[in-house]
Amino acid sequence: MTSPGEPEWTPGALARMLGVSPNTLRTWDRRYGLGPTVREDGRHRRYSEGDERRLRRMVALTASGMSTAAAAAIARGESAESQSPGPAVEPLAPAAAVRGFLRAAARLDAPLMRDLARRLIAEHDVATAWEQVFTPVLVELGNGSAIEVEHMASASVQHALRQIPAAQERGRLPVLLACAPDEQHTLPLDALAAVLSERGCAHRSLGPRVPAPALVKAVDQLRPSATVVWAHTVALAGLVPLDDLLASGHTTVVVAGPGWMPEAVPPEVRQVRSLRGAVDVVSEICGIPV
Repeated sequence: MTSPGEPEWTPGALARMLGVSPNTLRTWDRRYGLGPTVREDGRHRRYSEGDERRLRRMVALTASGMSTAAAAAIARGESAESQSPGPAVEPLAPAAAVRGFLRAAARLDAPLMRDLARRLIAEHDVATAWEQVFTPVLVELGNGSAIEVEHMASASVQHALRQIPAAQERGRLPVLLACAPDEQHTLPLDALAAVLSERGCAHRSLGPRVPAPALVKAVDQLRPSATVVWAHTVALAGLVPLDDLLASGHTTVVVAGPGWMPEAVPPEVRQVRSLRGAVDVVSEICGIPV
């Protein structure tokens, strides 16, 4: 029995809330003893608030790549090592992480997405996580998911990327990062910033929607070795003051993003088409080991 006012859920209701199928709940009940504990006369068994917490933990652990048996042991409050002679936590494979991200995104489970992102970066590196998990997930969510799902997933990835400690500046600023005027998509620049931080390359970011005069003024003041400007549409790329940046003579201009058409990029400007490509070019300009 539960206390008055304590929430209870049917298997179907709890399955919908957790983003799993009722059959999954039945399997976890049968195999691992993670079933409903509330019994009342004349009614089917119901999941209690404690059951919900255990099963939410189970969902998070399995989504992060842990084996089902080990996750069930932890969800029951037991030692995972006592259930298996191998490691309690398996390495988080990118394919499993993609599935976990998509399930968590469908539930708007930002804490789990942030945890998955942080773990991927820690176990692999930013570039691998970006190419093999974050980009495929965001592309799939952008092809038909509700806007709130896509936005929460993007924010969760961004949060993890911004946890990478910034490299210390020594002497001339190596890299300045900026979006084109009216460009609001900063996530690719956040990924580049995180990779640079991993490699000990200092940088500063002007963020989204940098007005043309402000970008030129910042370059004149900071004189970075490289200035990377991101634009995801041709119209936005056309607002970037490339001629003024080149005329300053203070920096090597690097353009990134699908908005840059090769025929519109002056020969003095370096163009990159991927995260690793941007890292290679910036490393070359700044004299940083790749």
